[in-house]
Amino acid sequence: MKAKRILVLITVLALSILLAACTQTKQTTDTQTSTDTNITTRVIEHAMGQTEIIGEPKRIVILTNEGTEALLELGVKPVGAVRSWTGNPWYSHIDKDMEGVENLGDESQVNIEAIAALSPDLIIGNKMRHEKIYDQLSQIAPTVYSNTLRGEWKENFAFYANVLGKDSEGKEVIKKFDDRAAEISSLAGDKLKTELSIVRFMPGKTRIYLGDTFSGKILKQIGFARPASQQSEEFTVEIGKERLKEADGQVMFYFTYETGNGEGSAREKEWLEDPMFKTLDVVKNNKVYKVDDAIWNTAGGVKAANLMLNDIEKFLNSDIF
Repeated sequence: MKAKRILVLITVLALSILLAACTQTKQTTDTQTSTDTNITTRVIEHAMGQTEIIGEPKRIVILTNEGTEALLELGVKPVGAVRSWTGNPWYSHIDKDMEGVENLGDESQVNIEAIAALSPDLIIGNKMRHEKIYDQLSQIAPTVYSNTLRGEWKENFAFYANVLGKDSEGKEVIKKFDDRAAEISSLAGDKLKTELSIVRFMPGKTRIYLGDTFSGKILKQIGFARPASQQSEEFTVEIGKERLKEADGQVMFYFTYETGNGEGSAREKEWLEDPMFKTLDVVKNNKVYKVDDAIWNTAGGVKAANLMLNDIEKFLNSDIF
């Protein structure tokens, strides 16, 4: 009789253990199902069509300089990025933030093999730069493209923020920039009437920068006047010395694209020392100022935009206007 009771107790205990195990298995399965259900899928409209992004990308590759600045400003460090146009390999104003990021070659000639080796889960490029390699990149990972560059840094920034699922953060970044630009405009007062000329020296080229440029759009937002010859909403105009008068203004800001071979600096020196250049009113009035090419033009991103505001504020607090 006693043995029978012991057998019953053993049977009950075994059934209890089995039931607990089954319950735990069910709970684990339910949790996994719930987790899977929470994975979000978004369809991004972009310059090349539509791309589905599943979940939150962690290994992001960015293929433009201004895009790199956008990601950093939004708190996202890419696993790979194209090198800065100047720098070794990054601009000095982002160098510390880019530690450990893989250099993927030039913006205009990216290293596709290096991109694939990073096993990214999202690639962000630009139609103007990378249209021909879209299909190749799409075979590596979901790929989205912004449409253009030049003066469109705000539009591109909003696009990147949307791709990353950070729309609200992106809007706040742009609001802070716009608010500060408005403050600077208010600070400038009548100085906004000063006609600002923007000139760039490059290897074998001299250009006037017009409305559809990075610096041109920022100066316009603040409200600065431009010389009559520079009020176009086009990108740039290349000039020879016979057209030097078009570079004149009440104040001239110039920047030089120098990659290290000395060609850009040689162009700058040749033009600044030319007797024809010295006949410009802005030169006679000693109102010619050199600014950083990366900040005023080449980087083209949100970090550079804010640093350009720093420069403008310093100039307004000086006696150049």
